Amino acid sequence: MNLFIQMVPQTLMAAAPIIVCALGGIFSERSGVVNIALEGIMLFGAFTGATVCVLLEQQGVAGAGEISLIIATIAGTIFSLLLALSAVSFKADQTIAGTAINMLATGLTVYLCQIIFGQQRTIAFDKGISRIKEVPLLGKIPVIGDMFFKGVYPTIYLAVLLVIIINFILFKTAFGMRLRSCGEHPQASESMGISVYKTRYIGVMLSGALGGLAGAMLVLTAGTQFTAGTVHGLGFISIAAVIFGRWNPLGVLGAGLFFGFSQALGVYASSIPLINVIPSEFFSTIPYVLTVIALIFTASNAAGPKAAGEIYDKGKR
Repeated sequence: MNLFIQMVPQTLMAAAPIIVCALGGIFSERSGVVNIALEGIMLFGAFTGATVCVLLEQQGVAGAGEISLIIATIAGTIFSLLLALSAVSFKADQTIAGTAINMLATGLTVYLCQIIFGQQRTIAFDKGISRIKEVPLLGKIPVIGDMFFKGVYPTIYLAVLLVIIINFILFKTAFGMRLRSCGEHPQASESMGISVYKTRYIGVMLSGALGGLAGAMLVLTAGTQFTAGTVHGLGFISIAAVIFGRWNPLGVLGAGLFFGFSQALGVYASSIPLINVIPSEFFSTIPYVLTVIALIFTASNAAGPKAAGEIYDKGKR
């Protein structure tokens, strides 16, 4: 029982960036653009977050980690314009465009690290985002307080708050209805006066903002510096979480926690009886193996937005 209680904060830390990045994927795919570039956007957000945090800490700025999250969100938004420009304006294949952006992000971030820090990674930051020692009142609740309100990063609370807000936006507002209509029937949406191009640009940019935020959340909680391997496939796991969660924010919350738990299991596997004799390298593959298994059992029944991935043509009926 004590081991499980220890695993929960680790699960929440790992789940937070997956949830936030997957929420970005929902915005993009609901508008009709498949965002394969989430991996690259997360990487760029992680680089920005770590770099800004280092530079602010060197200047003695208070709240460097929190400010870095904001800057990384802006950077992710700007970086995502590459996908919007190529896939929406230039009508490029969305999968190819996203793959190219992922490759660009890897080379660009390493190059910028070399220019700024003289090495292919950032230097280590001192603090980043700190854990909350105990949430007042809630931390006193037996068992639950130890799992969810002691020694956890505030990023998980931000992720849950975003799930609630985005769920309301998508299903309770006019903007959400227009966004979803562009991903289902873009021609019909255009005939009703909705600008499909504009809506898809907004969807991709929101996706970039959340992807950049997720990348910064990852590096500022789980690491001490940025490297080219910081994201290590979490952008693709986030895409899987979108499918596993059926393009719904509440479903993504559950999927993110599932994938977060799989990562925590890999960390604590050596302490679990019976399976601690298995080589540690095996447990490093657990998050990715469970991702594949989850997709096998859910993808066949998952129906995404009908027009997602399709190039929009005004003349098509």
